Amino acid sequence: MSKKDEQISAAEEIQQEMKLVEEDFILTDENGDVNAGTSAESRLSPSEREIKRLQQELEAAHAKAEQNWDKALRTLAELDNIKRRSERDVEQAHKFANEKILNALIPVVDSVDHALEVTAAANVPTVHEGLEMTLKMFIDTLAKFGVVRIDPKGEVFNPSLHEAMAMQPMEGFAPNTVINVFQKGYQLNGRLVRPARVVVSK
Repeated sequence: MSKKDEQISAAEEIQQEMKLVEEDFILTDENGDVNAGTSAESRLSPSEREIKRLQQELEAAHAKAEQNWDKALRTLAELDNIKRRSERDVEQAHKFANEKILNALIPVVDSVDHALEVTAAANVPTVHEGLEMTLKMFIDTLAKFGVVRIDPKGEVFNPSLHEAMAMQPMEGFAPNTVINVFQKGYQLNGRLVRPARVVVSK
């Protein structure tokens, strides 16, 4: 064998050895994927790889548990809000359940008011006195159910409780004062049912 052939043969042997060494450093993972042996994963023993896999699963389970805990807290908060809203709605329903009845009774009270004015002008004291007593009983009964009568004569005009029907100059009254009440107003547990209709001084 010539010297040149010996050199070629030696080179081929070196290449073969390098190929074997390279193959030794190539590992196949459990899924059949080829990974470089120089990576940290490939240098782990099977038990270490199993521990790492379990740690990853544990971290994923922790993340899922955290997500579910957040959802549970949000659900509880929403349920608490619904409970509060329901309680408030029930309370409002109890407080204002009599509003329809009050709206039906107000015209009756207006009629008694009007009759009082007529009997006062006609000078019929006994009838007038009887009507006054009837009206007082009526107003006292309504008050037991949270009804407040608004009779603002002489008070400062309040647009949230009063409705101005007219304005006129009047001596002895400061501007923006109620000088006459056409129709008395009513509130039920703080809610305005009907504003007082009034005349206001300029």
